[in-house]
Amino acid sequence: MQKKRLLVYALVAIAFGAMGAWVGTHKNDAGPLTTAYAATPGGQPHTATQNLYAQTLPDAAGKKQALAQWKGKPLVVNFWAPWCAPCVQEMPELSALAAANGKAQVIGIGIDSPTNIAEFANKYKISYPLYVAGMSGTDLSREFGNTAGGLPFTVLIGADGQVKRTYLGRLKFEQLKADLAAL
Repeated sequence: MQKKRLLVYALVAIAFGAMGAWVGTHKNDAGPLTTAYAATPGGQPHTATQNLYAQTLPDAAGKKQALAQWKGKPLVVNFWAPWCAPCVQEMPELSALAAANGKAQVIGIGIDSPTNIAEFANKYKISYPLYVAGMSGTDLSREFGNTAGGLPFTVLIGADGQVKRTYLGRLKFEQLKADLAAL
């Protein structure tokens, strides 16, 4: 009886392994999910943007910073976490974009503890401001349409405060650059 049960478990494991292999080889890497937004009536800033600007968050060094300082400027807001591999992978490209692009300011909102983000910032030299939101950063990203709470999640905001586009997943930088050029 014990050998029969072991054989059934082995067959189930093999079946799931085969299904996983099939899905892995037939996976279509379509890139990040993006969403374009229509402007709010009357040209008023998007509500999520207003909530973003109302935040005062500590930076990676622990100093409180008002996010309202970015009001009136095109903004690329990247929600990330040190434990999120795709987030960390896209950070060098975001740093390069921040250094080379005068079109928009890049900021990172970390969803982790202040200690973890400070250690990460000290280890990797990121050229754009990093802020610590903790788990409340997930709620803030949901206001921008990230209903799944997935990371990385990036928001492109125009100088008018309108959300122009959101990106769920690792960024395709050619798409982001094209969207920035269209601002």
